[in-house]
Amino acid sequence: MENIESNISSSEELVGIDEVQKFLNRSRASVYRYTNTDVRNLNPNFNPRKLNPEYRSDQKDPLMFHPNEIARFAKDILRIKEVTVEVLNSPSSATQNVLIQILQELKLIRDLLEKK
Repeated sequence: MENIESNISSSEELVGIDEVQKFLNRSRASVYRYTNTDVRNLNPNFNPRKLNPEYRSDQKDPLMFHPNEIARFAKDILRIKEVTVEVLNSPSSATQNVLIQILQELKLIRDLLEKK
C-alpha cells in the first residue's frame, strides 16, 4: 500500500476507532493493537511506535484520536508514503457561531474606525 488519501473531518475534531479504521484501511482489531493503551494506566506516556489516543478522564471514555496523530502514525509506522489530511468544514457548532458573530462585530468596528 503506497498511497493513502485520508479525508479526516477537521484538524480540531477528534475521531473515534471507527473513523481511524476507515482512514487506515485496517481491521478494528488491528487498530486496537496499534493503539497505545494500558489497563493499569489510563493515559500512558507518548509512544512513538504506537497510535496515541487523546487524554481520557475515565476508563469508560471512548478512545479518541487527533487527525495529526493518525497521519503521523500512518506515515512513520505503517510506512504509507503519502498521507493527506484534508480539513473539511464541520457542521456549525455553538462556539463557531459565536466566533462568527464576534468576527462580524470586529469587522463593523474596523469599518467605523477607518471612516473616521
